[in-house]
Amino acid sequence: MENNTTTTFNDVLSSMTDLSGNALSPLSVVITILLACAVGVFVFFIYKKTFSGVLYSRNFGISLIMVTMVTALIITIISSNLTLSLGMVGALSIVRFRTAVKDAMDTMYMFWGIAAGIALGARFYVVAVVGSLIIGLIMVVVSVIKIKGTMPYLLVLHFDASASGSIRSLVGRLPSHKLKSRTVRGDVVEMTVELRIREEEAGFVDRFLQIDGVYDASLISYQGDAIS
Repeated sequence: MENNTTTTFNDVLSSMTDLSGNALSPLSVVITILLACAVGVFVFFIYKKTFSGVLYSRNFGISLIMVTMVTALIITIISSNLTLSLGMVGALSIVRFRTAVKDAMDTMYMFWGIAAGIALGARFYVVAVVGSLIIGLIMVVVSVIKIKGTMPYLLVLHFDASASGSIRSLVGRLPSHKLKSRTVRGDVVEMTVELRIREEEAGFVDRFLQIDGVYDASLISYQGDAIS
């Protein structure tokens, strides 16, 4: 006796009709959104604790919570209704976001929130929670290691031209330093030096103020490109 494995067009339509008729349970929607909120808050917490940029944006942190919940809601709708999902994919394909994300790490955190929202919306709750915990733990460990190591800084000096010799001698003793710019306006010189030091070593800036002719010395946390 042979089995008839031929799939007809009516069978395809029937399967599509079955997929598009799934009803969402209000309890499952509430659980998904609450879990998305909890995971989004966790992502926000890790972002805040590991942030190493110059200007911290609380609005971006809150947007991580929102993007996790909104993504979970969208995926919940798509996974429960095939017909609606086709229309939603077409509608979302014409959406363009113009907000520029300057830091690559901010982009990665945004992708983290989206990925967690997708997993939660597809009801892979364990994957979303466990995956977020592992990613968060790794980010904290990497952040702690980075804090203990040397960090890039910019040393900005304003001094009289007569103090150039003493400045060069003191700058030459700085570890891993690199001259970024030198601007001369009459007898006033502005010098910017890139260097890598530990946070507890920042006290050396006071030595420049002890040199006659130095007007001010500033040490600025620098997150640009620096040679490791």
